[in-house]
Amino acid sequence: MSELFLPQELIRKKRDGLTLGDSEIGFMVQGISDGSLSDAQLGAFAMAIFKCGMTMDERIHLTRHMMNSGDTLNWNKLNLDGPVVDKHSTGGVGDKVSLVLAPIVAACGGYVPMISGRGLGHTGGTLDKLESIPGYNATPNNSDFQSLVKRVGCAIIGQTSNLAPADQRFYATRDVTATVESIDLITASILSKKLASGLDALVMDIKTGNGAFAADYKMAQELAQSIANVSSNSGVPASCLITDMNQVLGHSVGNATELTECVEFLNTPKNSNDRLLELTIELSAYMLKLSNLEPDLDTARIKSKEALESGKAASIFGEMVSELGGPSDLMENPEKHLKPMPIIGSIQSNSSGYISEIDVRAVGVSMIHLKAGRTKSTDLIDHGVGLSEIVGIGQWVNKGDSLAMAHCRDKDQLDFLKSNIPSLMQLSENMPEAQNLIKEVLSSNEETI
Repeated sequence: MSELFLPQELIRKKRDGLTLGDSEIGFMVQGISDGSLSDAQLGAFAMAIFKCGMTMDERIHLTRHMMNSGDTLNWNKLNLDGPVVDKHSTGGVGDKVSLVLAPIVAACGGYVPMISGRGLGHTGGTLDKLESIPGYNATPNNSDFQSLVKRVGCAIIGQTSNLAPADQRFYATRDVTATVESIDLITASILSKKLASGLDALVMDIKTGNGAFAADYKMAQELAQSIANVSSNSGVPASCLITDMNQVLGHSVGNATELTECVEFLNTPKNSNDRLLELTIELSAYMLKLSNLEPDLDTARIKSKEALESGKAASIFGEMVSELGGPSDLMENPEKHLKPMPIIGSIQSNSSGYISEIDVRAVGVSMIHLKAGRTKSTDLIDHGVGLSEIVGIGQWVNKGDSLAMAHCRDKDQLDFLKSNIPSLMQLSENMPEAQNLIKEVLSSNEETI
C-alpha cells in the first residue's frame, strides 16, 4: 500500500507529533534512496523529527530501513572461527583508538570489519589518519574487504556507496539544515552502517566534554541508551561507554602525527600515553566480553594487554596496512614513510602552573585552520600538519616549558600555533581534581553496569 502514501502527508504527521508506522517510514527511506523525495521534503522531514522526536519503535524502523537501503554483509559463507565485532566512536580530538583497538581484538580471536569515516568539524577522521600512509587503499570492494578480514582479522576502510546509501543522502541534508543534533537521527545514522556490516556485537564510545560532539552529559547518556536499545532490539547486543573528552586523547593531534603515535603505541606499549592505553584496553575488554570471546571483563582486560605487549597486535596492524596497499615495513621503519614536516618547533608556556583546563574543541579548530581538517567534505587536507607531545590536565609546567611540538609546513603556521595554543590552556596554582576517563557504561537493559 506504500503507493498510497504522500510524502507531504507523512511529513505533516510527524510535524504534528504523531507516530509513523513501519511501512510509512519505509516509504520515506525509499524516497531518500531513489531520489523521489525532494531535497526540500527531506529537509522538512529531518526538521520534523528533530523538533518532535521519535518513539523507540520508530527509531528501530528507521534504522532497519536505512540499513536495508543498500548492501548488507553476510559472513556465514566465510566460515569464520570467531565472532564479528566492532567499535564506533562519536569522535573526539586526538581519538585514534580505532587504529590500535582493531588489531588488539583481532589478536584475541575476534573479526573486526571496521568501516570508518573522515573528519568533518573539529574532530579528526580515522580514514584521514590511515591515508597518511602512502598507498593505503581505504575503498576495497566488499568481497576483497571480507576476504581481508578473514585472513588478517581486521580491516579499517571507508563507507562504500552501496552501504546504507540512504544515510549518506540523509546526513548530507542534516548537515545543511541544522538537524545534526538529533538523538533519533544520530542513532539511525550510526547503526544503519554498523548493522549493515553483519555484526555479532557492537561497543560504542560516546564522548562527552568540551571537545566532544555531545558536550552535554545528559545528551551523551540519552544517545548511549538509544544506541544500546536500538542495536539490541535489532539483534546486535551493544554496550556504550561514556568517556571524557576534556583533553586530547593521547599526546598528538593531526593525521600523520597521530598515525605515528599509533605505531609507537603498538610497538612499545610500555611508553604509551596512560589515558589512551586505559581506554583502548577497556573498549577491547567490552568487545571480547560482549562477543563471548572471554567470560568476564577482568579476563578480557588481561587478554587484551597480552595481545598488545606480545607484539601480536602490531604484527596484525602491519599486515593489514600491507594488504591494503601500504608499505610492508611501516611498523619497522615508520619514519621512512611518515616523513617529518619541514618545520618542527616547541610551543612554550607563557607562565607556570598546573594544566587545569584545555579548550579541546579550539585545539581541533586550530588544526582545521592549518588544513589538517575540513570545513566541508570536499576539502583537501594536509596529512602532515599536527601537534605532538601535548601536555595533559594535571601536569605541572614552568614558564618556557613545552606545551606541545608543532609540525608545520612553514614559519607562518608555526607562528600561528605559538600564538594560539597557549591561550587554549588554563593554568592554576593548585592541581586540578582528577576526572574519570570512563564515566559510565550503559547497555540495553537501561541499567548502569
